[in-house]
Amino acid sequence: MPRLPPVPLKIALLNTPEIELWPAALLRARSNHDARALSRASRVLRRKRDGAYLAADLAEGLLPLLPNLRREPGLDAALDALESAPMHARSGLEHVGELPLHRLQERLDALGIDEADYADRTGLGLVAEPDWLAFAGFDRYRRPLWLRVDAARAWLRMRDEARRDGALLEAISGYRSHDYQLGIFGRKSARGLSLDDILAVNAAPGFSEHHSGLALDIGTMDEPPAEESFERTAAFAWLREHAGEHGFAMSYPRNNPHGIVYEPWHWRYAGA
Repeated sequence: MPRLPPVPLKIALLNTPEIELWPAALLRARSNHDARALSRASRVLRRKRDGAYLAADLAEGLLPLLPNLRREPGLDAALDALESAPMHARSGLEHVGELPLHRLQERLDALGIDEADYADRTGLGLVAEPDWLAFAGFDRYRRPLWLRVDAARAWLRMRDEARRDGALLEAISGYRSHDYQLGIFGRKSARGLSLDDILAVNAAPGFSEHHSGLALDIGTMDEPPAEESFERTAAFAWLREHAGEHGFAMSYPRNNPHGIVYEPWHWRYAGA
């Protein structure tokens, strides 16, 4: 397909090992105090482990939203990120770095997973998080959709082309941090699922393609999310024919070597 000028993406999530720096306008206030702070803030420091709002970046300085902010793990890295410019001045030439695989062994130990054994058994590799992500609109649930900037541009173009062809593509989920992936395991375990059952559908924290910001789950209107029945929709038929033109490929076809169930909804951007 012809090379098109890059889609301008101006809103970014700054990412550090312990703390995310969110555009304040994309967060929902959880209290009157939060609402007043968010209305004046450019960014909010958000703890990755539990989503707590730590501080608001105001014109007059940093406003703590929780006590003992100075003792918060990872605060120095977050403050350094506030001072940096994450995007290249020319659209389409942005540099995206990777975070260290921070506290990975702790996360796997919490689940009872041996890192080397899991990697050998599944053939999956460790996936680092990017140091910033681009805002690619909202997902089905009106949550901000974060992707790596190249994947975000490709997704928006692919979605728009599909719409012109009469196929509706909806984003279900994009970037997930290592901590978020651990939370998925915790919630499913609380519902009574065994570790093996969860691992058949979700990669272990540190091994999910969603960490990269290059993968997203795709659905369509009136179709439940992340179900095999998606393969019978017009949206899937369109993806099967055209996704490759936009640099996307289905990661987990039937009988894939990773031991993950067939996922017709999960697509990864590998470059156009």
